Amino acid sequence: MENIIALFKSIEAAKVIAPEIDYSEYVPLNLSITNSELKHHKLETAQDYEIFIQNHLDKNQSKITFGGYIETRNLYQRSTVFKNTNSDERNIHIGLDLWINESAPIHAALDGTIHSFQNNTALGDYGPTIILAHEIEGIKFHTLYGHLSETSLNGKKIGDIVKKGEQIATLGLPPINGDYAPHLHFQIIIDMEEKTGDYPGVCSEKTLSFYKSNCPDPNLLLKII
Repeated sequence: MENIIALFKSIEAAKVIAPEIDYSEYVPLNLSITNSELKHHKLETAQDYEIFIQNHLDKNQSKITFGGYIETRNLYQRSTVFKNTNSDERNIHIGLDLWINESAPIHAALDGTIHSFQNNTALGDYGPTIILAHEIEGIKFHTLYGHLSETSLNGKKIGDIVKKGEQIATLGLPPINGDYAPHLHFQIIIDMEEKTGDYPGVCSEKTLSFYKSNCPDPNLLLKII
């Protein structure tokens, strides 16, 4: 794990959404259960979150708000994908979210190939999703881009070569994107565990140790802060 983190730290910063927007125009966002401010807002629908996000951006004179890695959240409780009677509740976010209320362009973080893609259509899921495979200095890993537009999947083929900075998609809007306020879910995955087109982006407390190891902090690549 240490060699993977060292590799990511050595790589030049990547922009995966609207690259013309400078990191100085990003502002952090806390959607965790520890944020008491959330209790004062009606946050039930995608539109509720769009308003909340836009107010946060306007207040901070910013264009993109980000955060959420290893963040325990309540916003998944509406979906049986994350909370049901057959499994432990999954409410710990293991990717990085980049929120912007528009269909922004999405770009590859690194050189690689298309590992897989699909539309994950359940309420609260990723919606259209693309996963890229990478290998640097003999280390293999993947990056996942979730909550995309349907057209982002058009013309894609497994094995297609992509270059760092190349536009690979556009951001999806609700309800196509899993019915969320528009945002990119960006995640690093070391071992795909033979999954294709999908990989957990939220885990339970019981599985957190494994996912923290298999899904390192995406900001190691983005270097926003």
